[in-house]
Amino acid sequence: MIKLSSLSIGKSAVIREFEKDEIHIKLMEMGCVPGETVKIEKVAPLGDPISIVVAGYNLSLRKTEADYIWVEEVAK
Repeated sequence: MIKLSSLSIGKSAVIREFEKDEIHIKLMEMGCVPGETVKIEKVAPLGDPISIVVAGYNLSLRKTEADYIWVEEVAK
């Protein structure tokens, strides 16, 4: 497993778990739930924020927020 923040552009992964922090509730409200597939769409020129596709819509996350999400990369 790796952190969502370290996934490369164009790669997909399945959310597995969160770091233990109160931010996981906010992330789950935005559609980032365990078992959901996410894809890295874009990364800002300076690396923050990142744009992901989750639950059928685009979502922008700060790298610090993405650091709380553990994912398993989907093999192609």
